[in-house]
Amino acid sequence: MNNNTNSRRKLLKQIAVGSVAVAAAPLNALASVQEEKPDMYKLKGNINHSVCRWTYNFLPLEELCSVATKIGLKAIDLVGPKEWNVLKAHGLDSSMCNGAEISLTEGWNKLENHPVLIKNYTEHINLVADAGYKNLICFSGSRKGMDDETGLKNCAAGLKQIIGLAEKRGVIVQMELLNSKIDHKDYMCDKSVWGVELCKRVGSENFKLLYDIYHMQIDEGDVIRTIKNNYQYFGHYHTAGVPGRHEIDETQELYYPAIAKAILDTGFKDYIAQEFIPTGKEKEDKIKALKAAVKLCDV
Repeated sequence: MNNNTNSRRKLLKQIAVGSVAVAAAPLNALASVQEEKPDMYKLKGNINHSVCRWTYNFLPLEELCSVATKIGLKAIDLVGPKEWNVLKAHGLDSSMCNGAEISLTEGWNKLENHPVLIKNYTEHINLVADAGYKNLICFSGSRKGMDDETGLKNCAAGLKQIIGLAEKRGVIVQMELLNSKIDHKDYMCDKSVWGVELCKRVGSENFKLLYDIYHMQIDEGDVIRTIKNNYQYFGHYHTAGVPGRHEIDETQELYYPAIAKAILDTGFKDYIAQEFIPTGKEKEDKIKALKAAVKLCDV
């Protein structure tokens, strides 16, 4: 009997002993190991991740901040000035500030709204800058029979009156693209072509579009090509599954790892915010859904 034979016997014996030990291990111990694996995931750091507050408003803001920091998020979207102190206490950014808008239906495309909007945005641009943030949301408003060209002229005329201050204070005013087919009937800024044209007319690096992937998949599709061709006009991104606006998993038609990779390839350095409505019945299930979505987009 040579040394090689002895080595093989020892190896087989070790494997057998190990197999018996695994078989004898308590099932709950093995389950515990399996459950720990998702929590062991560390974000890669290539993308700044955020979550929209309203989709997780079943959690008090304090608790949402705690959940966000544990997952590794750097910010929360759509929080106004009155609650920024809560974010700051947790070391989180307000990645898309709100509070200056009138509503989704009453926006910059109506000349009669301009006096109120100019006043609001002048105040909020200063508040955003003073707080150390940089993104401030705005909306076109509903058409109500208005044609595209009139809407473009009106929006550009109003936005130009506040964009100088935004440039001076380092704030980016961002108009959100929303679908008018399902969720926001009659909304004017419902196509990326219209939004990009508005950016060109305003003519400032401090006015961009919030490209909502969910909304634009519904109204125009061709998401990755649109991002690649127009990325210089997109300052922020929102996610959600289509159809249904729920988890961004295998139940829907968008493949978010590829979309996130396309965004990253453009050199984008700002935030991608999860804006899906979780379907889980329990709070813990909804939090797990957020973890899974962030991991899916963490390319």
